[in-house]
Amino acid sequence: MNSSVADLIAEVIAKEGGYGNDPDDSGGETNWGITIREARRNGYTGPMKDMPRSVAESIYEMTYWYEPGFFDVSVIVPKVARELFDTGINCGTGKAAEFLQVALNALNRQGKDYPDIEEDADIGPATIKALTAYMKRRGVDGEDVLLKALNCLQGARYIELSRARQKDETFVYGWLANRVAL
Repeated sequence: MNSSVADLIAEVIAKEGGYGNDPDDSGGETNWGITIREARRNGYTGPMKDMPRSVAESIYEMTYWYEPGFFDVSVIVPKVARELFDTGINCGTGKAAEFLQVALNALNRQGKDYPDIEEDADIGPATIKALTAYMKRRGVDGEDVLLKALNCLQGARYIELSRARQKDETFVYGWLANRVAL
């Protein structure tokens, strides 16, 4: 594991903490921020309370960094990749990828800077090409604007979740306080 990914994972685990089984949490039983569903999907079969931190770190690295293409984003804009990684853990990697695509489409000046991309929640060559064109056009200031757009979309998602499922009101304050940056 390279040190930058290890640092990201350490930050997330510090936010997520250890074992939890809150009845209001739709993710169910968790440890180190990894849900039981995700742990099982990645081959961990033991009790969640006993899941080693190293298993969680491995899941974070593969499932939330490499598989969704956030590493590819990090080559172009590391801060955006960090944001996608964190958002992907809390909202799902597909939702984080979709947020990037929605933001890129909104920021392309009606297709003058680069063509619209499909908002398919999959970071592939077209998304990377659009991101590269965006950064070439907008530079460092564009990185900050893109981060703001991603955080706006993430915050709106949390409000939507709390409106759709009253139990999520238990978590929306913490999500906004700890996951959405200004």
